[in-house]
Amino acid sequence: MSEQSFQFFAFRGKTRILHLSWVAFFISFLVWFNHAPLMVTIREQFNLTTSEVNTILLLNVALTIPARILIGMLVDTLGPRRVYALVLALSGVFCLGFALAESFEQLALTRFLLGFVGAGFVVGIRLISEWYPARELGLAEGIYGGWGNFGAAFAGLSMPAVALFFGGDDGWRWAVGTTGVIAMLYAVVFFIMVKDTPEGSTYFKPKRGGAMEVTSKGDFVLYVLMNLPLFLAMGLIAWQLGPAKLGLVGATTTNLIYGVIAIMLVFQLVRIWQINGHVFHKPVPAFDRYAFKQVALLDLVYMASFGSELAVVSMLPLYFLDTFDISPVLAGMLGGSFALMNLIGRPGGGYLADRFGRKLITLVMLAGISVGYLLMGQIDGAWPLPLAVLLVLFCSVFVQGGCGAVYASVPLVKRRLTGQVAGMAGAYGNVGGVIFLVVLAQVSPAVFFFVLGAVALAILVLVAVFMDEPSPQTSEVMPDGSVRMIEVP
Repeated sequence: MSEQSFQFFAFRGKTRILHLSWVAFFISFLVWFNHAPLMVTIREQFNLTTSEVNTILLLNVALTIPARILIGMLVDTLGPRRVYALVLALSGVFCLGFALAESFEQLALTRFLLGFVGAGFVVGIRLISEWYPARELGLAEGIYGGWGNFGAAFAGLSMPAVALFFGGDDGWRWAVGTTGVIAMLYAVVFFIMVKDTPEGSTYFKPKRGGAMEVTSKGDFVLYVLMNLPLFLAMGLIAWQLGPAKLGLVGATTTNLIYGVIAIMLVFQLVRIWQINGHVFHKPVPAFDRYAFKQVALLDLVYMASFGSELAVVSMLPLYFLDTFDISPVLAGMLGGSFALMNLIGRPGGGYLADRFGRKLITLVMLAGISVGYLLMGQIDGAWPLPLAVLLVLFCSVFVQGGCGAVYASVPLVKRRLTGQVAGMAGAYGNVGGVIFLVVLAQVSPAVFFFVLGAVALAILVLVAVFMDEPSPQTSEVMPDGSVRMIEVP
């Protein structure tokens, strides 16, 4: 990688797109996690029970699961410029709704809708892959993901201070509402200043929309199996909210939700058959095939990395407050420290993947994730606070590096499906977030961290056995029907 080709401080060409993209992602995550460092204040003002707090944390990641799949399809079809602007504008409206809530029910509904903003991440993955070559792609995607994901850490660091600046009982409302206004304003900026591709480049689109294309019988079966946890995670949320657990939703409503999820699953399976049923009758040409196992493994790695991050970032402020004798403001800031390492962790993971291989670096990051969480399970009130924070930062480096390694590989699977591959991996991140938060509601924080470490270790074994090193070249069918071997991009 030459200094000339990767000019980080030049606001032109591909670097301009990179900066505009990570700022969009930063704002989306600022909006998505603006509530976490303020939950202590919100809990007191609304007299929320522990069950109600856990409900809000769950709902914050619930909608992102189907939203990332949908956004992945839309970005492949409509292009990143339009889709990201839409995501930012809608999330700003939902954010204002959360800031104006007057009851737990309104908090829960608007937080559920705000899960939509987490899908914005998928858009930038496709956009960056259109502008950067494979030798720089891991670093570029890492900068996009890491600097953008820092929005969650920035929320932890800034939201308590902003709320104090406005002051009074409504300080948290002004703080949250401000982030919504920022999102709506930046939606306009992004729409005006971004282009989907460099001048003269072709934007490859899926042959048919509604489900990801697969290229063999075995991949068809694996794709169906990998869809099931997406719907099971949504069912888990309904179960957690229903009479069997939190009792915040009645039995009739819970069964209705189960029914809707079942209908969505059937619709998805039918669409998968409509798009891919031909593989059972007519083999896909060799030049157009790809291995879906690569997608499945990246999904699992992202579940172990970003999925665990979602759960940990949501619970860490209250965990620090309950474990150590500190103020709510300091607890919120320390809780945000887990996402702090996004600034260097994701770019670092992507850069190392560019230099030393996607598979090797993915294995290293999974090993670090496992060790980090197993050690975090040992933390208690007798630990010196600085040592606990250092351990959190150590674990975070590998968590963010794992995310960077995943999205160094995603654009190399199949060019025209990049949005959908990114969307499915991103959805699995949220599946992990839901599952891990459900685990947290059943066990102590120490056991919770042990579970995270064990999951990362199991996925490490799968990657070591089954993952192939991605190729920077792929074949695509041009609009005139000809076949072209292309670099990424």
